[in-house]
Amino acid sequence: MKNLSFALVSAYTAALAFIIVCIDQLIKQFMPIGSVKGFTYIAFVAWAVYFFSGCTGKGGIRAAIGYVVGISFSIGIILLAGLFSFSPFLSVPLAVFVVVFVVLYLEKVPWIDLIPAMFVASGCYFGIMTYVPEASFGTAAYVELVYGFIGLLFGWITITGKGMIVKALEK
Repeated sequence: MKNLSFALVSAYTAALAFIIVCIDQLIKQFMPIGSVKGFTYIAFVAWAVYFFSGCTGKGGIRAAIGYVVGISFSIGIILLAGLFSFSPFLSVPLAVFVVVFVVLYLEKVPWIDLIPAMFVASGCYFGIMTYVPEASFGTAAYVELVYGFIGLLFGWITITGKGMIVKALEK
């Protein structure tokens, strides 16, 4: 990539990051939780997930599905840990073992096989559930999906715009 193209792509990507932060400042007040601090980090993490999903529309859809599955399995871990509460030390580790064992089999299912997206979504979900006092299963899932899908969309916008810039300048 030529220097001018590289500079414009960098400025374009920086502008998109600016826009994500502005979107957070506009929508966080309408979220059921976290209205003071927002969840920009989830959008940025999801943006990166789009890149490791292959930078294609299909990869982005697989990542979105992975987010839904990852959140669902996180809820499963929390509920299953309650069933294993007879052993406080092992309740969460046992629940994680059972759920992760099942999740890894999804690697064999087309469209539901982007395991890293599931783990990233799960990590963000547990972050919300752990550090946002008023979070519930539903509110945490809602917030993560809104911000996660914003990040995935911005991943697609980044790649699409980058391609257009390079094509226009490097004829």
